[in-house]
Amino acid sequence: MTNNKIKEKEFDTVKFFRKVKEQIAKETTGMTFAELKDYINQRKLKLVR
Repeated sequence: MTNNKIKEKEFDTVKFFRKVKEQIAKETTGMTFAELKDYINQRKLKLVR
């Protein structure tokens, strides 16, 4: 016998990344390539050494 109960996820990766992508799309709408490049460079993760 199998247990058919579905465990609720604590963190939904797909939902999270969809929300992030939609936010980035809103923030970058209408930007030129140079503006988009600056946007990306300002928000890059920095490696800690």
